[in-house]
Amino acid sequence: MPAGGVELTLGVEEELHVVDLETRELTPRAPELLDRLDPASYSAELHRSVVETNTAVCGSLDELRDDVVRLRRRAIDVAAGAGLGLVAAGTVPLVDTDRLSVTPTSRYRRMLDEYQMLVREQLICGAQVHVGVPDRDEAVYVAQRVAPALPVLLALSASSPYWLGEDSGYASARSLIWLRWPTAGDPGVIRSAAEHDELVADLIASGTISDPKMVYFDVRPSSHVPTVELRVTDACPDVDTVVLLAGLFRALVRREQAAYRAGVPLTAGRPPLHRAAMWRAARSGLEGDLLDLPRSPVPVPAAVAVERLIADLRDELAANGDLDQVTDLSVQALSRGSAAARQRRALARRGRLSDVVDLVVADTRGGATAVAPPQVRPVTLRPYVSAGDEVFAAGVAEPAYDEVVGAMVALGAGGLRAREDARDEEQRARGVTFSVAGEAATRLFPFDLVPRIVPADDWERLSAGLTQRVRALDAFVRDVYTDRAVVADGVVPEWVITGSPELRPSGALAPADGVRAHVAGVDLVRDGAGNWCVLEDNLRVPSGIGYAMQNRRLTRAVFPELPMPAEVLDVERTPRLLREALLHAARCDDPQLVVLSQGPDDSAWFEHRLLAEEMGVPLVRSTDLLVTDNRVELHRGGGRRRVDVVYLRMGEDSVVHSPGADGLPLGPSLLAAVHAGTVVLANALGNGIGDDKSVYAFVPKLVEYYLGEKPLLADVPTYLCGIPEQRAEVLARLDELVCKPVDGYGGDRIVIGPKASPEDLSAVRRQILTAPHRWVAQEVVDLSTAPVFDGHGLAPRHVDLRAFVFTGQRQVVAPVALTRVAPAGSMIVNSSRGGGSKDTWLMGQAGSE
Repeated sequence: MPAGGVELTLGVEEELHVVDLETRELTPRAPELLDRLDPASYSAELHRSVVETNTAVCGSLDELRDDVVRLRRRAIDVAAGAGLGLVAAGTVPLVDTDRLSVTPTSRYRRMLDEYQMLVREQLICGAQVHVGVPDRDEAVYVAQRVAPALPVLLALSASSPYWLGEDSGYASARSLIWLRWPTAGDPGVIRSAAEHDELVADLIASGTISDPKMVYFDVRPSSHVPTVELRVTDACPDVDTVVLLAGLFRALVRREQAAYRAGVPLTAGRPPLHRAAMWRAARSGLEGDLLDLPRSPVPVPAAVAVERLIADLRDELAANGDLDQVTDLSVQALSRGSAAARQRRALARRGRLSDVVDLVVADTRGGATAVAPPQVRPVTLRPYVSAGDEVFAAGVAEPAYDEVVGAMVALGAGGLRAREDARDEEQRARGVTFSVAGEAATRLFPFDLVPRIVPADDWERLSAGLTQRVRALDAFVRDVYTDRAVVADGVVPEWVITGSPELRPSGALAPADGVRAHVAGVDLVRDGAGNWCVLEDNLRVPSGIGYAMQNRRLTRAVFPELPMPAEVLDVERTPRLLREALLHAARCDDPQLVVLSQGPDDSAWFEHRLLAEEMGVPLVRSTDLLVTDNRVELHRGGGRRRVDVVYLRMGEDSVVHSPGADGLPLGPSLLAAVHAGTVVLANALGNGIGDDKSVYAFVPKLVEYYLGEKPLLADVPTYLCGIPEQRAEVLARLDELVCKPVDGYGGDRIVIGPKASPEDLSAVRRQILTAPHRWVAQEVVDLSTAPVFDGHGLAPRHVDLRAFVFTGQRQVVAPVALTRVAPAGSMIVNSSRGGGSKDTWLMGQAGSE
């Protein structure tokens, strides 16, 4: 028995959501599970999508942990056999309310009839902690006296940021939904069991509730067992959080039990302040400030409030035998952050609510895989071993990363999670977002805290190869729209050009003697052996410059102590270099430049704004432009201004069909101005022919043909399905190759053979046979990986690198590049497919800048 007095027994009721592991939605299949579970330990709840577990009466936190784990494990095993998962969290984000129904008992049906919306939307789960207090007068007193500590307990448990598919803006949406019930919250001052029973009887007589179980006070004497019951906390994915809450609540009960026995009178609290404190805890969880009542109404950081509560309860925790364990678990909870913040990080990484469900299913299962003694989980970061990794291929950091890794390890997982929160706030403040087709809301641009370093020797070789490649492609596109000597000389088959979906008549209108690819983007990958090669070219509307610049600014803002070598190229030079290249394209003196965008609906609106602001030029939409007598003018604020260069940040079809300032389609008059040479479009219309995947296969020959040079950059071996013998090889090796449509970009319709299902391979086979010239196939590149922080530690993810070349009076490689990061288990890095990004440190030779 613990030193210091009578042992206080413990018990926990956990409500667990039932989800379909295929759809990730709540499903009303709890009855199937309950039919196979012991009714002494498992029971139905109001909704058929919830299973409740009930532990035995326990004497210690270790015993409680064992029983919570045992009950979870058994229920999870039964659920897995039915293709279901269990979630211990306040809410589940994916819900089809039309498919859900209440448990068909007379009591629950009566509740549905009486409360309507409150019952239909009661799709929430909590964790109730019971502490044995047989004397009901004492139990009522204790329930009143623990109220000031409840906001801290709620913050520790907060696990419900999402409600019906949307981010609620709260860490515990569940607590807000719960408070809609007429008997939820603070009951006011009740001084005895008789007063409590009288109040319950009056509530029943009023018709507001039908039985004592519907008294939903924050803390109450249990209606069915001799305990005081804590009811405010969310269900918690991590068992350690449940144990922490139980330890703290038991200590609170012990303290107030002693006060009751010492004759300390009840003092009335201040209900508005208590409600404010509960609201604040629901709003911010552990990631913001809490009210530390009754000390002061002034908010304090959540960590301070938690640490003060433990300090106040030190004697009671020691008397219960829980001090060391609760202290360790509190440190772990504060370093890890709330479950709500963890779920938000999961969504930010890939933008998919299904990932959030997968996370809480895994976390719920994680606490049920083994019964382990209570230990603080490591919060420091460790290297890993991964062949082909740019940092940890041998299990220790490459020398260039020593200081970076050291800074990460010094912060630990908890510190990095705090920096991620700061990153998100910085991005929200600056509007660093992008959008995905088909989604109404924009997302924060995914950014990983671990920078990527490109060594100076590598970057010097890549820069030479990049300028060479872009010169050749620019010459090729100009040739396509003029003489087509490349076809006449037998370098490229005519069908590759005439069959390309990106061959546009408008491409012939640009001046034959001018630059076409003023801004080029080239996607590079590094294989496991450290060799670089080109994966794709982008001469249409290459994006990423602004995001890459912002990544550097984010690093400096949220991780200022990260050691950055002096040799890292300065990204802030980029706007000046871009502006110089664009202005050089003009065919007049004192040229006027604008950036043309579709506006806030464009996926890269943030970048358009940033580049226009940094270059000091207007950001315009088509409705700001008017063409008169083959001259383009900017109409804004009642004034007119000549436009000589338009930096296009929208696709050709959008440009041609969008309305001008006069309401008429801009396309015809703009094309006439281009043909007349009074305005330059950068990049030129029709440039997409240079991005065609079939053309990619010929770029090494184009370098030799147009420049008389040997290619400096390697390509991925590519097969053209329009060539019969190559098509035959592709069809024979579909499961070994990567198949791409010639006009695809952004990861669109790519089929990676080794990872594809038989159905996917069958579908691409049919498409290739139907239109072979529209498909190419490539050998699989063993992409290198780089470490990311995944919320727990460092983990390898596949990466590529988008570099940018500006062509004006001279050709320059921008001192900024965008590293894109594939999600776990994937090789596709595009943000629209769940990819992320990194700050990329391009290293210059000494004195290069």
